Amino acid sequence: MGTEIELDVEGQTEPPICGFKSPTTSKSTTRSPTLTTLNTGTIIGEECNGGADDDATVNVNRNSGDSTTTSASGPGGRPSFTPETAHTLSVPDVCALLNTDPENGIDNDEAARRLQRYGPNKVESAKGLSLWTILMRQVSNSLTLVLVITMVLSFAISDYIEGGVIAAVILLNIVVGFLQDYRAEQTIQALYALSAPTCKVVRSGATSSIKAENLVPGDIVRLNVGDVVPADLRLATSINLSTDEALLTGESLPISKHAEKVMAKDRDVPLGDRTNMVYSASTITRGRATGIVVSTGMGTEVGKIAGLLRDSNGGRNKKRVDQENMGTLRSLFIRARNGTRVLLGLDGTPLQVTLSKFALLLFGLAILLAIIVFSVSKFNVTDEVLIYGICVAVAVIPESLIAVLTIATALGTHAMARGNVVIRKLAALEAVGGVTNICSDKTGTLTQGKMVTKKVWLVDGTEVEVQGTTHPFDPTSGSVIIGNEVFSLADQGVKDPEEAIGEKGENLKEFLESIALCNNSAITKAEETGTYTAIGEPTEIALQTFATRFGMGKPSVLAADDSQSQPLLLAEYPFDSSCKRMTVVYTNTESSSTGGAFAYTKGALEALLPLLVASDEQKAEIVAKAEALAAQGLRVLCVAKRPVDAALFNDNASGTPEKEKESASNIPERSTIEQQLTFLGLAGIYDPPRLESAAAVKKCQAAGITVHMVTGDHVKTATAIAVEIGIIHSDRLQNGTEVMVASAFDALTDAEIDALESLPLVLARCSPSTKVRMVEAMHRRKAFCVMTGDGVNDSPALKKSDVGIAMGLSGSDVAKEAADMVLTDDNFASIVTAIEEGRRLFDNIQKFLLHLLISNIAQVILLLIGLAFKDNAGVSVFPLSPLEILWANLVTSSFLALGLGLEDAQPDVMQRPPHDLQVGIFTRELIIDKFIYGTAMGGLCLAAFTSVAYGMSGADGLGEGCNEDWSDQCGVAFRARATTFATLTFLLLVTAWEAKHFTRSLFNMHPEKYSGPLSVFKTVWQNKFLFGAVSAGFVICFPVIYIPVINHVVFKHNAITWEWGVVAACVVVYVAIVEAWKAVKRRTYKSKLVVPVAGV
Repeated sequence: MGTEIELDVEGQTEPPICGFKSPTTSKSTTRSPTLTTLNTGTIIGEECNGGADDDATVNVNRNSGDSTTTSASGPGGRPSFTPETAHTLSVPDVCALLNTDPENGIDNDEAARRLQRYGPNKVESAKGLSLWTILMRQVSNSLTLVLVITMVLSFAISDYIEGGVIAAVILLNIVVGFLQDYRAEQTIQALYALSAPTCKVVRSGATSSIKAENLVPGDIVRLNVGDVVPADLRLATSINLSTDEALLTGESLPISKHAEKVMAKDRDVPLGDRTNMVYSASTITRGRATGIVVSTGMGTEVGKIAGLLRDSNGGRNKKRVDQENMGTLRSLFIRARNGTRVLLGLDGTPLQVTLSKFALLLFGLAILLAIIVFSVSKFNVTDEVLIYGICVAVAVIPESLIAVLTIATALGTHAMARGNVVIRKLAALEAVGGVTNICSDKTGTLTQGKMVTKKVWLVDGTEVEVQGTTHPFDPTSGSVIIGNEVFSLADQGVKDPEEAIGEKGENLKEFLESIALCNNSAITKAEETGTYTAIGEPTEIALQTFATRFGMGKPSVLAADDSQSQPLLLAEYPFDSSCKRMTVVYTNTESSSTGGAFAYTKGALEALLPLLVASDEQKAEIVAKAEALAAQGLRVLCVAKRPVDAALFNDNASGTPEKEKESASNIPERSTIEQQLTFLGLAGIYDPPRLESAAAVKKCQAAGITVHMVTGDHVKTATAIAVEIGIIHSDRLQNGTEVMVASAFDALTDAEIDALESLPLVLARCSPSTKVRMVEAMHRRKAFCVMTGDGVNDSPALKKSDVGIAMGLSGSDVAKEAADMVLTDDNFASIVTAIEEGRRLFDNIQKFLLHLLISNIAQVILLLIGLAFKDNAGVSVFPLSPLEILWANLVTSSFLALGLGLEDAQPDVMQRPPHDLQVGIFTRELIIDKFIYGTAMGGLCLAAFTSVAYGMSGADGLGEGCNEDWSDQCGVAFRARATTFATLTFLLLVTAWEAKHFTRSLFNMHPEKYSGPLSVFKTVWQNKFLFGAVSAGFVICFPVIYIPVINHVVFKHNAITWEWGVVAACVVVYVAIVEAWKAVKRRTYKSKLVVPVAGV
């Protein structure tokens, strides 16, 4: 009937995942898996689904470096093995081939020899923290290369001031970018923790605690609840063992393990189904075990994936070069081509690529303008002509763009760090602002990652529901609703849940007692902080917390008082995947003299239903209720009990492990105990959504971003959570592509996936390959996607996506290495915060890019037309000196642009669709605006120059040689140049405020905040850094113009007086032009300014 009524710990929730195949150097047709004993060398792994070639193994001798294929059998005729096939052999065979003893282990001398031979048990980090690589990131863009060329030319013509200024800009960019990237890498390294810093190992018959990195193949390791598995182990013994392998396989639930199993005929069984193996970095959630180390360090399954990432170039646009399949020349050509693309910044995020192409375009334009200057002088390139040509070339290049972009992005990363997001690469921040799709994991990201008992249905029909819990381990968090009554431990205004036990009768009490006792988890409260922690299997923690809400936790139930004796554990029948239930037997709590006992059982409904004492009508009602709970995405457990004769278990009353072992044979068969059970109720358990997830998803949808849930969990559970947080709507569940199981998605060809109207919003039971196919499908649809992940198995998808985001708390080190960003709180809402910050950054980049380009266009127009201004010798007079150009570009504009980069986000930043990635940052509006404003500014600067140069021209005219030095003939030229410089400076200052919004008037820019004729002052004061930059630019203009020597010798201009009237007139006209154009845009593009609210 489709009801999911299985125990939470049973089975795996993810499709098979195969191990990775290591490279081989021989082509063998031997079918049997092979491995010599440990004395012959290290083993290379095999792939799950391979042919004859895949079955060959390679024996690598680390001392010689040679590789040879091993024989098909081990010593004494025993079958040999690789670590990948250890699950196919019995424990004695594994011990014999690894020269170890299952009881005593190896001795310390042998351990030292093996450690020397095989190295420490550590997974090497990916090639990430290279100072050279971080440095190359800073110079690998076209704009930096253009600045370097300009600097070289400046030094070549002995213009040391200009060359020095440009060199300082380049150095500033490199230093700021390097420090930011280095600190980000250091932050990531700080997040890396040893998977298992210590472990208990048996050597020479004695158990001791050692560093996990000192483990060697053949060691015997003891494991208990809460331990992190330090290496890949073949289980030797296990008692009620379950492990959490989510980081490796993507499993959302623990997997039951059984040491006694031998999968001799299942050599290619997936990792998640190898129930006699435990793998490095997994966690013991229940039981205890001992295991034989079969693989350490980079030889573990985790290490193999890390090794692939170390050898991977990564990135979507990088191409691997196989020298065996192509000629040397072609190989060198491809390497050179790819290297050139990286050096020019043509590999990277859309903004990186766009700005790099733009820089190359500007470089070409600069060369063209220089040629125009040379052609005007009929290619008689004197020193003055050469300097003027370089001035025009410098004017077209926004020298401060790269520095402003780097600083603004670096400041954005600090803002993101406060929002629990660590940016590993500066480019990732601006990239995340352009995402169109988010592929998010469910467990721990959209949800809290911890199980909660949400609903309970008792045998008498009473329904109990937990609401508003914010901490799954805290029994005081949230409230309990029983019928129409509300109970809470935290709220003093309502009843205590303990009161409900007396009010609701014995049914509730018996249910709580059962789930508390049939439970091996423990909940503790820290005395100092008052916080709750738990240890054990997630489902049992959820049940224990629920019982504790009513004061019926296991410690309370087991505590003896005057009226009741302390219950004693007589027997435990652990959960087993074959029967899907667990039973414990305790003495009767009412009186120890009665000789009675009770068996408490919990398990999957289909496992307990045949064992219940109930009529067919009652069973039908139970099944119907279970289906109703399962339809809500809850995992349903059945709880029951029965009285038993305590005399059957008298030998076990002590409850000590030794006594249990001695009398194990006296315990009755579980089939004799697990029968004639009395039904108590059903428990519905689930992983609750984070409180902020629904609002974050809604925010994404309003921003035109589609959220996809890509999870390894069951489809019903995933769908219920998706509906609850708003990823899909309940009325759209009938759409066949809204929700898909990974097996159905994987069965489709790429063409069939592309033919779908939309990609599935919920993709359940996902494997790593499914996630990669999902990303590839999005890329074919020209989408820009974010992929989240925490496990080792998520690393390929993280690398493939446009922006990979790893989990900082629950994520594996390998996933963090592969990611561009790391969430320090594992919260989906932090992703939305990152997107909002990315959009703010994108908007601000457009603002300061507009400002810088307006300045460049104005200067080019001024200098090109300025070729017509001749002195008495027929030489063109510079309307602006070279240093005035650099001052305007690097000093005045840089701080103004940086101020624009610090603008707050627009009120509608998350209420509009993502920007078009095909268009990029240079939108049609930005291009039109920069030419209109740039032309206006250039024209007014020309007007200012001509007004002074020809309006007050004396007998000397523009003088002679005024481009190089001051003379008495240069008064007019120097005053005209000073007037032009002042006009350009003041127009740039005004432009900075006008560029705060592309369409709104400066005098009414924030009508939702400020109104009235004085609102302009509040607007300009809002961004205090920009206000300071404008004020400083205004003030510093006067000493530059009036201080002697500096004005004549350095800037090549002179003090002015009445000319300030010309400057003021130009400013007024410019503001009128800008405001008029904005008014035209508001009227003409009014329909385009309406913000559509996108759906999913």
